[in-house]
Amino acid sequence: MRKIKIGSVGLGRLGLRHAENIATRIQNAELTALCDVDRKKLDAVADRLGVPNRYSSFEEMLAQDDLDAVVLVSPSALHTGQIAAALAAGKHVFSEKPLGVTVEDCKKAEKAVEAHPDKVFMLGFMRRFDESYQYAHRKIKAGEIGEPVLFRSYSQDPEKFIDGAIAFAAHSGGQFLDMAVHDIDLARWMTGSEPETVYAIGGCYAHPEFSKYDDGDNVSCLMKFRNKCMVFLFAGRTAPHGYNVETEIIGTKGILRIASVPQKNHVEILDVHGVRRECSENFLERFETSYLNEVQEFVSCIVEKRKPEVTVYDGTRVSEIAYACKSSFEKGELLKF
Repeated sequence: MRKIKIGSVGLGRLGLRHAENIATRIQNAELTALCDVDRKKLDAVADRLGVPNRYSSFEEMLAQDDLDAVVLVSPSALHTGQIAAALAAGKHVFSEKPLGVTVEDCKKAEKAVEAHPDKVFMLGFMRRFDESYQYAHRKIKAGEIGEPVLFRSYSQDPEKFIDGAIAFAAHSGGQFLDMAVHDIDLARWMTGSEPETVYAIGGCYAHPEFSKYDDGDNVSCLMKFRNKCMVFLFAGRTAPHGYNVETEIIGTKGILRIASVPQKNHVEILDVHGVRRECSENFLERFETSYLNEVQEFVSCIVEKRKPEVTVYDGTRVSEIAYACKSSFEKGELLKF
């Protein structure tokens, strides 16, 4: 079987992980091109992974005739334009979230995808590819916990990485779009429903730098979904213990909890501090398998000539909800959809 030739764009933390996975771990895929504005980093990574084609220009990479697909791990504001350009160049596209930094951008991406129905487009909502979340989703779909009553999800970044979050704040679209999109997507996926009302609160409890962007370092929202399920989301940037993502779904017949204790592994450490378990350091460690699984699904869709479950419309809908949360946060008002 001919391997799918992929060009990956962006070599930040996640971009580097995707490039390594494609080069060494994804079946039926070949990393044949890399693109990044940092030429020194580009050459170093390409040399290490054995990638022959290196580009500082996205447009030049798209001109590579034998390239089948691109993986976009570029800055968020570039996603919409790069999605449209890649599809127009005849490439399949995997894009990391968000789909766009505005809802208008998301609508443009929709039109680009619709104009190329023969191409595979997939958005990187990686939590859907985590084995624990998939297991919980199957139980909900099978009716094992009855009707969902409450969906609760926390996403917390370590305080020690706050400088990076502050530096990125001007371009992030706000914490609901930057962090809580994954929780919003999970809520829609797990409950099979959509929001009816949203009320968001929060603030700058430790880092006033976020206030200039009408954002907070810790924010939350309460939503009522159309199926009457209560949805509570929390996104924070000041966790003292490490990277913490946990979810709970309460149903009429049972409760599911995913990573209620954010442990790195099953090891217990007994030392002068007592008995303890270490926490995951970052998203790359916690969702290592998810990032692998989602790109494998993208490649499999190309090989098998089918479309992925995660669509461009999921990206738009999650962005609409995230911006409604942000608007409620800024106005201090309950908003109806």
